[in-house]
Amino acid sequence: MRVISGKYRGLKLAEFGADGIRPTADRVKESLFNIIYHKVAGAVALDLFCGSGSLGIECLSRGAEFVRFNDVSPESVKVLKSNLAKLKGGERYAVTTLDYKACLEGLKGQFDLIFIDPPYASEAGKDSLSLIAKRGLLSEDGVAIYERDRAFQSKTEGLELFDERRYGKTYLSFFKKL
Repeated sequence: MRVISGKYRGLKLAEFGADGIRPTADRVKESLFNIIYHKVAGAVALDLFCGSGSLGIECLSRGAEFVRFNDVSPESVKVLKSNLAKLKGGERYAVTTLDYKACLEGLKGQFDLIFIDPPYASEAGKDSLSLIAKRGLLSEDGVAIYERDRAFQSKTEGLELFDERRYGKTYLSFFKKL
């Protein structure tokens, strides 16, 4: 796993040794950032189920103004902090270790990019989208990206699914405010 582009291009990121942890594949991450490239520079981003921090670090590398990383797993936060330590400083970020609901309920302000990459078998992604819409956490031109193992089949009040892409067994669903 590596940083694909920007200030930290080529930086190798620490990965998990545990089974059941599924980081976003480099190929999927590259495709994702090719789609949202015009929204990253200067963005305020939330990497909600951040794991190793790969998506948020890619944002920082490409010029995001600020990234909030959140994960409830102590192992994830340990790997994340190891990866953040590899950055050369000057980056603006914060790390929280909260359950996703507590994180979303406690956030102030809005985000231009929100990455939602929960364990595939959970309902946490759909719940997150509902909370994001309810709390108005997505900026006017913001995008929430939900990674999962199947197409998105339901509706979320306050958000519109405007694009969906499939990469092997991975689906990326893109949402904006209604």
